[in-house]
Amino acid sequence: MQFSVYQQSHIGGRKVNQDRMGYCYTRDALLLLLADGMGGHLGGEIAATIALQTVSAMFRLQARQYVKKPERFLEEALLQAHHDIQAYAVTHGLPEMPRTTVVACLIQHNCAVWAHVGDSRLYWMRRNQVLACTRDHSHFEYLLERGRADPSERNTHPDRNKLYNCLGASSVPKIELSPQHSLQHGDVLLLCSDGLWSMLPDTEIVHHLATGDVVQAVPELVQMAAAIGGAQADNTTALAITWQGANGVLDVDGQNVISTQLLAEDAVSSTIVAGDPLPEGSDAFDEDDIEKAIAEIREAIEKSSQLLK
Repeated sequence: MQFSVYQQSHIGGRKVNQDRMGYCYTRDALLLLLADGMGGHLGGEIAATIALQTVSAMFRLQARQYVKKPERFLEEALLQAHHDIQAYAVTHGLPEMPRTTVVACLIQHNCAVWAHVGDSRLYWMRRNQVLACTRDHSHFEYLLERGRADPSERNTHPDRNKLYNCLGASSVPKIELSPQHSLQHGDVLLLCSDGLWSMLPDTEIVHHLATGDVVQAVPELVQMAAAIGGAQADNTTALAITWQGANGVLDVDGQNVISTQLLAEDAVSSTIVAGDPLPEGSDAFDEDDIEKAIAEIREAIEKSSQLLK
């Protein structure tokens, strides 16, 4: 496989960056991940980190060298992340469950399939056109489906950011899966938090990704969204790839192109980026605390499994 990839996160006007993003790949499979910890709930950044760690860990176990049942993998991995978040909260006696949205995309054999919970989005673009976009699990989209809202209100409706679906809530999340889609050379896949899409119209997002490579377009989009949001800007995060193909032949003329054929047969390459450093004096966990918490999760699952049923 070959693909160009770029990712960036901006803390915006918040004290803590609760967005998390990253990707993992073997010779024949690529996993893209983005989670947006919910700021109205304690430990949103912890929930987002746990989501990425859980899904990427399951990818490492199952991608030999590709995932045999991609839809089942995505559904089971996101559900496991949900239980891991709950287990962490039980173990640490938190007064409420940390919560996060998440979007994940698995690409193998020139096909992409994705899953999401909440309003972190995936856009699939080809030649200046959006071929598919995830549907936000928001009250506005619920009203829209029932004819009680108009599409023109999508960027202004007061309920556009009121979510009914996430990881970490007391109810089991409804994981929405896409069909498998065949990719073509030059297709672009963008995963982003609502800090990006709520500030920029789709036409602006498509224009930047269609007229420049992802290395240029992603930071431009993130900076634009943060600038528009100003002092009250939300965390803004984007991860995008341009698909080059699955033929495995290294394009020596391509810039910032990853060729997975350079990996050993059983190897997995992974990069999980936490975003901007947390400011000093923040009451959020620092990265060392996060790593320690993740190490405790598996043990916590066993101890609390009966409580979570």
